[in-house]
Amino acid sequence: MITLRNVVLRRSAKVLLDGATATINPGEKVGLVGRNGAGKSTLFALLNGTLHEDGGEFSMPAQWRMAQVAQDMPETDQPATDFVIEGDTALLAAQKEVQAAEATDDGERMAYAYMALHDAGAHDAQARAQALILGLGFTNDQMCNPVNSFSGGWRMRLQLARALMCPSDLLLLDEPTNHLDLDALVWLESWLKRYEGTLVVISHDREFLDAITNVTLHVDAGKLTRYGGNYSTFEDMRAQQMELQQNAYAKQQDKIAHLQKFIARFKAKASKAKQAQSRVKALDRMEKLAPMLATADFTFEFKEPANLPNPMLVMEDASFGYPPPADAPAGAEPITIVRNVNKSVMAGQRIGILGANGQGKSTAVKTIARALAPIAGRVTEGKGLSIGYFAQQELDVLRPQDNPLEHMTRMAREGLPAGQSGREQDLRNFLGTFNFSGDMVKQAVGTMSGGEKARLVLCMLVWQRPNLLLMDEPTNHLDLATREALAVALNEFEGTVMLVSHDRSLLRSVCDEFWLVSRGGIEPFDGDLDDYQRYLLDEAKRAREVLKDSMKAAPAEAAPVVQAPPVAAPVKKAPVNLKALKNELGKLEERILELQTKKHALTAKLASALPPKEIGEVGSELQKVDEELETQEMRWLEVSEQIEAAG
Repeated sequence: MITLRNVVLRRSAKVLLDGATATINPGEKVGLVGRNGAGKSTLFALLNGTLHEDGGEFSMPAQWRMAQVAQDMPETDQPATDFVIEGDTALLAAQKEVQAAEATDDGERMAYAYMALHDAGAHDAQARAQALILGLGFTNDQMCNPVNSFSGGWRMRLQLARALMCPSDLLLLDEPTNHLDLDALVWLESWLKRYEGTLVVISHDREFLDAITNVTLHVDAGKLTRYGGNYSTFEDMRAQQMELQQNAYAKQQDKIAHLQKFIARFKAKASKAKQAQSRVKALDRMEKLAPMLATADFTFEFKEPANLPNPMLVMEDASFGYPPPADAPAGAEPITIVRNVNKSVMAGQRIGILGANGQGKSTAVKTIARALAPIAGRVTEGKGLSIGYFAQQELDVLRPQDNPLEHMTRMAREGLPAGQSGREQDLRNFLGTFNFSGDMVKQAVGTMSGGEKARLVLCMLVWQRPNLLLMDEPTNHLDLATREALAVALNEFEGTVMLVSHDRSLLRSVCDEFWLVSRGGIEPFDGDLDDYQRYLLDEAKRAREVLKDSMKAAPAEAAPVVQAPPVAAPVKKAPVNLKALKNELGKLEERILELQTKKHALTAKLASALPPKEIGEVGSELQKVDEELETQEMRWLEVSEQIEAAG
């Protein structure tokens, strides 16, 4: 077990844990929670060995194998599948022992080495890696793509897959859902529920914690408090404790009454639809936790909109996408992602937008936000429509070199909403309500944390006094207390909300209906989030079956060849022939990898704008590479079968 007794931990001169005591038992799944800056990441550093206790006692079984997600952005041309396979440290060690044993020509050592290789899972390493990659949202076609060809968020997904690939007794996950959409998140939950080791996870996603944890460690005021149960159980117990503190509770009564008033108002409005009933349950939870919510050090509210056009906007035969790239040839067609949308957005609607990554959720939101023009059809806005847009990438709406005061001053110059003042002191006071005070109002946005940037965007949205809020993953950098404050503010907002989020708790508490962006269209989703999770799991199962069938049909083309022969332990009948076969297999693998890399490079080159003459040359070269690749792969299969037969 993991034991902390009166542990003291410092970061520079700051004491983050002071006399902290806790126990984590083998096999427990622990949610590590607390406000930003409380010391959660510092405790992780103690667990992974990068920090040592400044006082007290810390112990963990020496034989435990640990896995965690590397925080650095991978920079490599290695194919995605191979990159993930290398996360299996036991398999890598077994491969090195095979190479060492072959160099000695010791038959007995070779036999043990190959048995260890088999026990390490060399025979199914490729399938295991591809199941992880597919589960995290990649497509079959991306299995062989170089790691460097993916964006930063997708490369971090590969780092997560690599950590899950590693056999471990202790798995440390720090905000694993930040780069995931809802379908990948549901898959990850399912995987972690089956994980047999000890799990410690930091997350600000309530439903994720509820789904996978059975113990909660709360970091507060330098202490660790252990609660049996998931995050909701922790919240209930902590709310009860706080209710018993009568003095503090008395000071919260006004805020509690305010919460309960708006909860009652919205519950009265709710229809019998499944989505609305889900929202009622979420508001019931908030009502029960009112004492806890009232202690949050940051709350805010949206001003009442100056007007409410109805409908807010109408989309007629609209198609959304992107214009052709700047280097595309003249006359190139735009890239269309979502087609033939016929939808109206009415005053007061609360719409959750669902869909797998890449289906077009953000594209639709950007088009409604006027950041993109419709590819076809029309988007007609109601008179007086005022849009507040929270972009998934905060820097889409922020300037890194400017400070918060400059952002607010620029907005004031561009046009003041009714009843707003543009005086500098008024702007400073307004920023102060979002915890930007003192020197922070002059701090460059580029030097701020993700949570601070998100808070600044919220501040700017409230100032604009919109009547339509477009929120694209607003919780990515928000802690749990700020997420609760956002849920309360969105529920009190009198205008229309369109929300894209992987935070199911926020979706449940805010949305009355859902739209599904899928297969190039947008349709109503007739169900609640539980129905959507079942839909996602069914889709993931279908995708796995398609991959399995494709691997059976063409095993050599399904993904890069594993860098170790999937063979059984050799016997001493013909060691010389076996060694020759293995040498040939190794050379074949090297050549196949070279050809696959060359093929990807040529394919990428063909996708770019090339002169007609060069297109023909590259196409001819690609054909030759394909032909040789097929020959080499066929020979690899033959040699593999001969090695197995010799065993």
